Order: sequence, then structure tokens, then C-alpha cells
Amino acid sequence: MEKLLVLFAILLCISCSDSTQTANKNIPIVESYISAVENLDYNTMESLLDESYQGFGPSFTDYTTKAEAVESWKYNCEYLYENIKYTRNQIAAVRIPEGPNKGDWIANWSELRITYKSGDEATIWANTNYKIENGKIVQTYTFYNEADVYRQLGYGYVKTDVD
Repeated sequence: MEKLLVLFAILLCISCSDSTQTANKNIPIVESYISAVENLDYNTMESLLDESYQGFGPSFTDYTTKAEAVESWKYNCEYLYENIKYTRNQIAAVRIPEGPNKGDWIANWSELRITYKSGDEATIWANTNYKIENGKIVQTYTFYNEADVYRQLGYGYVKTDVD
């Protein structure tokens, strides 16, 4: 019985180690994507997204496909952003073994300093979770406080009646 328990423990360690190694192999993909964002390089961003890519957030109802994401980045690089810099950047790999979000994920949270072509700046805490399959980003969930960005840019809020 002892030998069986030792064998089970060894197999469990090998299995966990394999999962961690596979998940960690995906970190450079996300690091390349972040570098492309900082360099405003939408061609590299596009090459790292799978054709089936789905992006969610930052608002609950926000959704984008690969084509929409690339088109948005092209526009933003040309007309909106002067510079985006990730600082205090943290990345972690995780494997979700079952359920609707099963797969290999890379979590990234960082401080982003955004400089707009207008000269305005905003600094935000951002969190993006990237699902990786076959060396490509297939899904992301991005979270940041949109209201804080608008506040930093000098916008106020007015409640409107909603029908």
C-alpha cells in the first residue's frame, strides 16, 4: 500500500509539473503581445491573436472579434495613442482543469501610463486574462476603471434619463 501511495504522489507531482511547464510556456506569448502594445505595433498584435479570438471587457457588455480588435488598434495607434507603458507588470500562468473556461490562461496586472496624441495622460490599474491555445491568444478578459480614465482626462458625469 505504501508503494502505491508513493507511486500516486510521484505521478501527481509529474502531472502538476507538466501542467505548470505547459502554462509557463505561454508567458512569452503574452509578453510579446504587451511589447507590441507598448510599441503600438498592431501587426504583431494581429499575428498573436487566433482567428477565433474573442475579447471581453472592460465593460460587461463589451465584446470584440479579431478583425474588430485589429481595426480598433490600427485606429488607436494612428489617431489616439502617443505612448502606452506597462509598469509594475506582473504575469502568472494558470491552468483551469474543467468548466466553461477550461484551458491555459495567463493573468497580467499592471499599471499602464497612457499618453494621448493630444498630450493628455492617464494612469490606470489594468488586469487582462489571456487564454492561450496552440501558441495563439484565443480569448481575453480585460478589466480597468473606465470612469477613472475619463476623470483623469477632465470629463465629468451627468445623469441622463434612460427610456
